Amino acid sequence: MTTTLHTTPVAVDDKGDASDKRVVRRRLGPGRRIRFAFWIGPVLALTVWSIGSATGVIKPAILSAPWDVVVAFEDQWVNHDLLGNILSSLQRSAIGLFLGVTTGAVLAVISGLSRIGESLIDGPIQIKRSVPTLAIIPLFIAWFGIGQEMKIITIALISLVPIYIHTHNGLRSIDGKYAELAETIGISHGEFIRHIVLPGALPGFLLGMRFAVTSSLLGLVVVEQYNAVAGIGHMITLAEQYGQTDVIVVGLVIYGIFGYCADSAVRLTARRVLAWRKTLEG
Repeated sequence: MTTTLHTTPVAVDDKGDASDKRVVRRRLGPGRRIRFAFWIGPVLALTVWSIGSATGVIKPAILSAPWDVVVAFEDQWVNHDLLGNILSSLQRSAIGLFLGVTTGAVLAVISGLSRIGESLIDGPIQIKRSVPTLAIIPLFIAWFGIGQEMKIITIALISLVPIYIHTHNGLRSIDGKYAELAETIGISHGEFIRHIVLPGALPGFLLGMRFAVTSSLLGLVVVEQYNAVAGIGHMITLAEQYGQTDVIVVGLVIYGIFGYCADSAVRLTARRVLAWRKTLEG
């Protein structure tokens, strides 16, 4: 009889706790996810742009109307090598981003898992963090010339820093209780890294990826101004010389689409890969 009276309230409390957690999450969270929510902001911005251009609030000399940009896009696609420029820019950005992400992640793991590695790596990275990469471009030009190599290295170095910072922070933020638990149950060092450390650092890595993607496009915009014979930046530079505002906007829109789609892909990947985490996002 005593046992029954003791277990019944415990079961009720467990259910109550679970119910309370769900209620708290509903109250604190952003609510039910909206389909195609990523595109609401851009569509709203396009609507405001169109209305402003149609009513004359936005002058063509300041910003070309959306329909003029569409005409310019068609002209660049048909009469100029817009596709080739897009592919050239994507190639530079992808190679530089890959090199930066790979190097940054490796350095973060070495620094995050080793005191010696941290003493050798973290200091130089923090110094580099305080020095804008774009300010080092003149040195890169002197070292590597103004060809493709300089452009890719610049993009890689810009992408490296956010990957390193956030991955390293993710590694250092792992609760020490997991290490104690791993030691208690006797799992090997390799298993501990594979099953505890790397999954624990994954949220930081994916957050760094979002910053790295944006940073790589920032670097791409700048380096393509230097002696590029192809690419969106090259197209924008020529349009600036001839005063073609609509073509400049075409290039800016393409850059924006690159960044938005890449960021959306990283966010979608994070949502699927980190489905085991219970956050306010759901």
